Amino acid sequence: MPFWKKMFNKKAGVYYPRAIVQGKPVGTDTIAKDLARISTVSNSDVQAVLGDISSVMHNRMSQGKSVYIKGLGYFRYVFDSVGVKNLEDFDFNKQVKAVRVEFIPERTRLSNGSYTRSLVDGEALEWIELPADAEEETPGGDDSDSPEDV
Repeated sequence: MPFWKKMFNKKAGVYYPRAIVQGKPVGTDTIAKDLARISTVSNSDVQAVLGDISSVMHNRMSQGKSVYIKGLGYFRYVFDSVGVKNLEDFDFNKQVKAVRVEFIPERTRLSNGSYTRSLVDGEALEWIELPADAEEETPGGDDSDSPEDV
């Protein structure tokens, strides 16, 4: 179950709910074990594939392609850039400040004509409110295989 807190936006002067992530991210080792548990593939096989997925995705995206993973969504390179008023001032290397990966979750059309995104089933989520002074914790224990700098 995901968590949320009441937050105040000083600039707009309004309160709003904000989703809160608790503790460290779930790491590759844990994801691999979970996938192995629900499939016929061993943990070491899942680890091997997950270990190579980033380089394979990079290779395809560096060819100008987006990457689609069924049930998950689309990944592609996008720029953080600044514009110029005059075409004569256009300089790709000066204007591109960063390259990042954009993720667009897969969507599914529902019978009523609306869409739902993969990884999000709003009706199945039970949100728990955290008090404003709640300290970060890792519900259910600590995941030691997650990265430190997130």
